[in-house]
Parts: sequence; structure tokens; C-alpha cells
Amino acid sequence: MKTMNNVMNILKKYLVYHEPKRKDEFELLETEYEGTDRDGFEEDLKQSQEQNKEQNHEQNQGKKQGQNQKQGGTQGQTHQDEENGEENGKSNKENDKEKKQHNENSKNMKTKTPLKIEEWNEAKKEAKKDKKEKSDKNDESDKAEKTDEKKDEKNDDKNDDKHTDKNADKNADGNAESGKKKNEKNKKDDKKDCSNEEKGDEKDLSSGKNSGGKNSGKGSSKKEDVAKDEDIVNIKEVNEKLEVNLKKIQEEFVTHKNSDIVIRQFMVAKKHKAFIVFIDGMVDRETINNYILRQLMMPNLFENADTQNDLIEYIEENVLAVHDTKRENHFEMIIRQILNGLTVLFVDGCDRALIFETRGYEKRSVEKPVTENVIKGSQEGFNENLRTNITLIRRIVKNNRLVTEIVPVGRENNSHCGILYIEGLTNPKVVNEVKKRIASLDIDFVSGEGMLEQLIEDRPFMIFPQVLRTERPDRAASFLMSGKVVIVADGTPFIIAVPMSFFHMIQSSEDANMKWQFATVLRNIRAIGLLISVTLPSFYIALTLYHQEMIPTDLLIAIAQSRENVPFPVLIETVLMELSFELIREAGVRVPGIIGTTLGIIGALILGQAAVAAGIVSPILIIVVAVTGLGNYTAPDFALGFSIRILRFALIVLAGLAGFYGISLGLFLIIGSLCNIKSFGVPLLSPVGPKTKGNMGVFFRIPYGNEERSDYLNTLKRNTTSNGDPRKWVK
Repeated sequence: MKTMNNVMNILKKYLVYHEPKRKDEFELLETEYEGTDRDGFEEDLKQSQEQNKEQNHEQNQGKKQGQNQKQGGTQGQTHQDEENGEENGKSNKENDKEKKQHNENSKNMKTKTPLKIEEWNEAKKEAKKDKKEKSDKNDESDKAEKTDEKKDEKNDDKNDDKHTDKNADKNADGNAESGKKKNEKNKKDDKKDCSNEEKGDEKDLSSGKNSGGKNSGKGSSKKEDVAKDEDIVNIKEVNEKLEVNLKKIQEEFVTHKNSDIVIRQFMVAKKHKAFIVFIDGMVDRETINNYILRQLMMPNLFENADTQNDLIEYIEENVLAVHDTKRENHFEMIIRQILNGLTVLFVDGCDRALIFETRGYEKRSVEKPVTENVIKGSQEGFNENLRTNITLIRRIVKNNRLVTEIVPVGRENNSHCGILYIEGLTNPKVVNEVKKRIASLDIDFVSGEGMLEQLIEDRPFMIFPQVLRTERPDRAASFLMSGKVVIVADGTPFIIAVPMSFFHMIQSSEDANMKWQFATVLRNIRAIGLLISVTLPSFYIALTLYHQEMIPTDLLIAIAQSRENVPFPVLIETVLMELSFELIREAGVRVPGIIGTTLGIIGALILGQAAVAAGIVSPILIIVVAVTGLGNYTAPDFALGFSIRILRFALIVLAGLAGFYGISLGLFLIIGSLCNIKSFGVPLLSPVGPKTKGNMGVFFRIPYGNEERSDYLNTLKRNTTSNGDPRKWVK
């Protein structure tokens, strides 16, 4: 059995030696000898080994005799060479016979069990080591022979005659060349035998007998799977193969992790494979079950269907009972529609998908506006749903020329916004500018109109608002009818209107529901309140610190008496009170419900009274801060109120440093910056700077029938009536 194990190891090494490139394709197989008995096989091996030893011994003796005969003479040398040649020829023939027997035995061997990869690697390493050792030994023997020959030649040159030396050298060269030729023939025979064995192994692999072939098939199949996955990721259009579309959807939505992505597979009319995709919670399940799945699974509805034509078209026109459908073949649009709450149908053999409206998610109902309360006028406000907000506007503006364009915003969240304008009234340049700015946004996420406003305004580093915002549908409708463009963002109860003027921010939606006299008075009150809110604290500081001569004597004495026990300078005192008032206002906004309003009023009263009683501030400063806060609340626009609060602190510091000169410098910078700002190409101080014909409507509300649309908007229609007076009943 030991001999048999040795034979097995020899076979392993032999296969590894001749199959170095087949590592990934198959594993070596254990083999057992069949055809003769194992004992006979062992005896043959022993005989072949003994014969090889004898041949090597005879060859060595022949070489020694040849060297001796060189010294003896040429005749004996030639005779001995002929005998050695005959012996070498016989030994080569015997080696050829043994190799043929060995090849026949290897063909009769059958596979038993596959070796492990570790054993295969070890056998390969051992074979490489043996090969290197043999090559090293052969090189050493060749070198030794060459050195011996050189020494012999030198001795022959010294001892023998020139003629005998030449003959001996010729004979020696002939023997060496004949030996080399025979060795080359033996090597060629070995290569042929190895190639025959490789061909036999390839046949076995192709027949599937070797386990190595199976493993190589697995490796190649894995590579093909990776390549297919990469191809699926790069697919951009719907494929006719349903499996490809299914893998694409699964890859895009990470369905092995997502629990709310629903993929329903079924048979259309019991013949065609299909599946639908939707997001759970964003669709109406009754619509899907009753008007889509049930219809598609009824065979009688497909009796007149022509399978050679487009099945998707037949389903859309004859089967589904859904009001809004669309055919699409681009995966980018399909994925966006799925994210918006629509359902998509894929059918095997069709290169287009069918999208149908099934949205049914929960949303907040229409409620009263929070930041724009009015006494007279509509009590409806926008909510967070894009379609609902557009519908609220269309309920008021019943115009067939009202255009609504839905455009995507953001690369990752696939949000949308609506661009509304009246075709034939709004300036086309403004519409194109709005579209260009929104389409050119390169950002992953847009959370709402506040973020969108900062991304599309002309001067984002200025504190003044450059777009109009409102949460009232009636005010948005008035913006549209005046020639502006309205932008409705998804997920927010506010809309944006552009272009705008600074004086629009002191106008309220309630002005349209009042008589023009009342509205005019209220507009001027708001303007005065904003001016007081910006300048009153700074004027108080400038008068008390630098310009006491401008204060009447009695008032100056009262101010001096009230400040007698105050330990702080006027500037520090004013800043502390303004900060306290801002803290109270912010706390009142953040506290929910009625408690917030109560906290703001009571907190201001208690804090002011306690500060005066403690002698920290003067009573006159409490009045100044309170009037300033009331003036700030008169601003109808919430964003304008924030700007006024920041500018107030800047003017307070300038007044404390330079008095009226500091205030003048601050107002000059404010007005200069306002003149330098534009809103989508329209100067912010229009129609006052630059002055136009429509500047009368800034502080006065023109009676109906006599007003015109603002000329700075460059609308396609200026007049709101046909003949000036809309009251045709007047004779």
C-alpha cells in the first residue's frame, strides 16, 4: 500500500506539473489504478525504476570509457562510440515503450473523489520544487562535464600528436551532438504525451465528469452575475424582459431592506406575466384592488386583445377603469412617479410601463391662516399639499389662460414645485427667468419655500426680502391677476410671488376688501409704524447723549430726574431693554396656544415694572421700547419685520457713537442698498426709484375702475377695465 500511495503522489505531481493553467477550472482528482492488479502495477514500477538506474549507470560508464579512449587512439574511440550509440538507442526505445505503457495506464484510470484545494496547492508546490531541483542538478552536471572535457583536451594537446588530437576532438564533438539530439527527441516525445493527456482531461471536463469543471462553471457564473448586476444598474429604459425590469426596480428601491415598497406579481388574463409597484401609505388600496388588479386578472376582458400589438396600449384603452394614465419607458420618470404616490404596471414582452393615478395619502385640511389674519376677507389658508394649494388658487382664478407647470427640484429627494402664471398677461421674460433659475439648481434637497427663496433670489446676502410670501389663496390670486409669477413649493403652507416691490410689503390683503379711503389711511399708518420701529430708540439715544439742546426744558428735566438712579449709560440701558423685549417676544411665539400670547403681554408688563422699581432702567425708556415693538408689529410681511429688528440694533450703536451723524450714515447705507437690489430684474424701490407713473398707488389705494397694473412689471395688458369706469350701469 505504501507503494500505491507513492504512485498516487507521483500522479498528483505529474498532473500539477502539466496543468498549471487549469487551477480555476478544475480540482485534481484522486485516481486508482484499474486494468491490472495493484501488485502487478507495483512490480512494473520497480522494474522501470531499476532499468532507469541501469541506464544511467551505463551512460556514466560510457562517458568514462570515451575519455580513456581519447588518450588511447582514434580507432578504439570510434568503435566504442558506435557501441555506446547503439546502447543509447536501445535505452531510448525502452523509455518510449515505458512512456506509452504509462499513458495507457493513465487513460484507464478513473476518478474517485475530488481532492481538496489545499491538497492541490501542496501538490503543486512540491512538483515545482522537484522540477527546480532536477533542473539545478542537470545544470551542475553539464557544467562538470564541460570542465572535464576542457581538462582532457588540454592534456591531449600536451601528450598526443596534433593529428590524433584533432580526430579525438571530432569524435567527442560528434558524440556530444548525437547525445544532445537524442535528448531533444526525448523532450519532444514527453511534450506530445503531455499534450495528449491534456486533451483527454479537457474531454473529461467537457463531459462534466470532473468536479473542477463544475467549480469553474460556478466561478464563471458569478462573474456573469456581477456583470449582469452592473448592466441592470446602467439600464435607463424599460426592457421587454420582465425579469430585467423587476431587478432594476429592486435595485433602485433597495427592496431587500425597504419594507414599504410593494411589488405585486401576477398574471394578466392568466397568460402574461406582470407586476405593479407602489409605496405603501401613499396610495389608495381600494383603487388598486378594485380598478386595477381585478380588471387585469379577468380573462374575458382580453378576448379581443391582439398579442402581436402593444399589450400596454390595449390595457390602457380597454381594461383599466382609472381616470389618469400615462405610458412611459424611461426609468428616471417612472421612479419619480412612484415616489409621488403613483402606481406603475410592467408587463412581460412590453418595452413601456403604464403609470396610473392612485394617490391617497393623508394630509392636513384647509384651515385659517396663522400669520396673516384679517377681519374682512377669506379665512382659508394653504396647507402642505402641492395639489391642494394649486386647487385653492384655481378656485379663485377661474381663467383658462392660467398655466400650471410642475417642475422637479432637488436631485435626491425628487421634490416638485408649481410655477403659475397667466398666459397673455405675465411678462414672458419674467416667466423664463423663473424657469431658468429653478431648473439650474444643483442641490440634493429643498425643504420648502424658505430654502427655495434663498436659492433663487438675486442678492442672498442682503437682509431685505426680495420675494413676496403669503399663506392666503386670495392674495396669491391677486398677485397672478396683477401680472406676477407664483411659485408653489411642496411641503409648505406658503407660496412665493415674483417680481416684487418694497412697498408691496406694507400692503395687506385686507386692503382690497375696504373702501379706498380706509385702505389709504391704514397703509400710511403701517409706513409710519415701520419708520418708528427703525429709528425711535436711536433718536432717543442721540438726543440724550449729544443733542440735549433740541429737547424742551421741561421734558429734559423729566428725563434727567427719571435717570437719576439708573447706574447704566443710555446706550447700555437701551440695548438691555431691547434684548429683554426680544426674549419675551420669542418666548411667546414658541410657547403653544393662548399661553404664548398671555406670556408675552404679562411678561413684558411684569418685567418692565420690576426693572423700573429696581432702578435699573428709566420709565421713559420703557415707553420708547414698547412703542418700538408696536410699530414693528404693524408690518404685514413677517420677513420685513425681521429685517427691521436687525436694522434697529445697528442704528442704536451708530447713534451711541456719533448721534444724529451716525443715524444719518445708517439711513444712507440702508436706502443705498435698497436702491441696488433687484427682484428678477425689477428695482426693489419701484415705482419710487426709479419714478414711474404708477407711484401714486404706493401710499394711496386707487378707487376701482381708475387703477392700472404696475408699469414696472411690463405686463402685456395694463388696463383692468375696457373703458375706464367698470360701472356700466351709471348713465
